[in-house]
Amino acid sequence: MITGELKHRIDSLWTEFWTGGITNPLTVIEQITFLMYARMLDMAERRDERMSKVAGKGFKPRFAADEQACRWETWRHYGAEEMLPHVRDRVFAHFRRLAAEAGDNPFAEFMKDAQLMIQKPSLLVKAVTMIGDLPLEKGDTKGDLYEYLLGKLTTAGINGQFRTPRHIIRMMVELMAPQPTDRICDPACGTAGFLVESYDYLLRKYSSAAGTHTEIVDGETVTLYSGDRLQEHREHVDSDMFHAFDFDATMLRIATMNLVMHGVAEPDVHYQDTLSQKFEERHPRAAKSGFDLILANPPFKGSLDEQDVAPDILRTVKTKKTELLFVALILRMLKVGGRSATIVPDGVLFGSSKAHVQLRKHLVEDNQLEAVISLPSGVFKPYAGVSTAIIIFSKGGKTDEVFFYDVEEDGFSRDDKRQPIKSNDLPDVLAQWQQWCDRKADITDRTQKAFSVPLADIAAQNYDLSINRYKQQVHVAEEHEDPRDILKRLKALESEIQKELAELEGML
Repeated sequence: MITGELKHRIDSLWTEFWTGGITNPLTVIEQITFLMYARMLDMAERRDERMSKVAGKGFKPRFAADEQACRWETWRHYGAEEMLPHVRDRVFAHFRRLAAEAGDNPFAEFMKDAQLMIQKPSLLVKAVTMIGDLPLEKGDTKGDLYEYLLGKLTTAGINGQFRTPRHIIRMMVELMAPQPTDRICDPACGTAGFLVESYDYLLRKYSSAAGTHTEIVDGETVTLYSGDRLQEHREHVDSDMFHAFDFDATMLRIATMNLVMHGVAEPDVHYQDTLSQKFEERHPRAAKSGFDLILANPPFKGSLDEQDVAPDILRTVKTKKTELLFVALILRMLKVGGRSATIVPDGVLFGSSKAHVQLRKHLVEDNQLEAVISLPSGVFKPYAGVSTAIIIFSKGGKTDEVFFYDVEEDGFSRDDKRQPIKSNDLPDVLAQWQQWCDRKADITDRTQKAFSVPLADIAAQNYDLSINRYKQQVHVAEEHEDPRDILKRLKALESEIQKELAELEGML
């Protein structure tokens, strides 16, 4: 949790960019990310230099002999007129050199087309000074700090992508309960919120205060893991657990920084349209049966040329609609027995086209559809007002019955301000889901928010998955007063008015 002082620093930094002429929120975050990256590169280089001296072993430097002036601690002290051309022409050239080499640096791949958009020397100096004061050396703070920065994204992308609210992400991750041996993917990752929350969930569940300790090394706080249950999986967690894809290079830079800032050493992040035929060619392990868990909020709108879509996805559902294609893609990417929690627009649940029915039938008959959780229409404001649901399913298996939950309140107001309110169904979703999974509760009463529906009933409704198709409304009979009594009172009231009018007239 970051303090009010840190929030104030981020707010001030944000204001400096806006007053400096950079008003696109995505551009602001991207430019801040570049500068954070520059500082973190130098921090990592200094850490390896110290370790090399202690251990007497060499390491692969990030800065060549003629690039020492590109190190943060060198140029951050320059004056405004000297700093701007130096960062633009030399530091960003260094970024591109690292991108060409790529290597084991997860961020370098997305720096090949990086550009400094800051044109005012004074703005660059202020930004560098403020970023230099941020506690990026504190692992438990820098992730929250970056998450607060991402919270300032308030516009949807042109392809229907928008940032999923953190409390919805957290509920979905807790519903799926990731394991430390899982391979987890988001095929349309955006800022990588699902993967970041999955990592935080693992830290909460498998680490403890007794399992970690911190040491001060050359003025920096270093967190060390010892004896915790996550440590034995640390190599897998750092390099092969988290996989992200997107076709927006800016988002990928931000996603990678988000994961690194939260503590994932080498996330697997790639620029790729996962629906395209080239996906399987470039990432064969990921494209088919590659993952234990997929968490996603795919783009909701738009259509694709069928020639660009992988043929085996079209064999599952022949359509141009991205919201249907992504569900088919996720099924292809999962291992048999692998599971997914995916956000879909309501149209996926009740659409009557051949493609809609084909996909739902495939989900129910050829796989295990576990849950449909209906979300309030205001969940994604101010980005969009679209009505959505979370579907939970496993690849393969058989559907016997489906858990439904009608979320009426998510703890925030339905307007664009999304202010916190007391009413919140999300804790009950988790509680009811757990009881249903453990078969400890009978939830056949369809008048309640949570209930289950057997496969036969769903098949009989042409595989319609909208909650209103199965929920039973309780109609309370209202009692009305006898109209004759109402008329009698009206007459008495009229008589009283006429009497008072006559008295008033007599006074004139």
